[in-house]
Amino acid sequence: MTMADLPLINYQQEIDDIRKRWKFDFVSLALVQPAEDRFVLTWQYVSGNMNDRYKRIVLHSGKGVAGIVFKTGKAILLQNVNSDIGTRDLFNYPIIVSEQLKSLGALPLWEGARVVGVLLVGFRKENVLNQPSFASFQESLGSTFGSFQIREVSQP
Repeated sequence: MTMADLPLINYQQEIDDIRKRWKFDFVSLALVQPAEDRFVLTWQYVSGNMNDRYKRIVLHSGKGVAGIVFKTGKAILLQNVNSDIGTRDLFNYPIIVSEQLKSLGALPLWEGARVVGVLLVGFRKENVLNQPSFASFQESLGSTFGSFQIREVSQP
């Protein structure tokens, strides 16, 4: 899915609204790039970013937060990055490092039977996003985000 294929939805406004409403420090939307770009994921929309390093991050399936969510089709919750990942493996998670995220969650965004994007929300303090608050956030989004469906891999 390319940017030109997206319906006329202001995704920047959507993630800005999410960040303000839920008081997240950072919200971002990664989208799969076309086949000629080998289906890599790039962060297309961000809100609350500290710098522009996200523009240089290119993830392959299974790599980084977005790559893992893309590959598995399952949401990820990291309540405390320091204890959940560890400093030795942080280089595999460039968005976490560049934005200094300490507590985050990421949701797969579906188009039909394929994951085509990842919505990431996070805080720069540990243990702020927990299972109940992440579930509440997911519930508030409902089953769609823009033109994408939000569901777990096992759901129809």
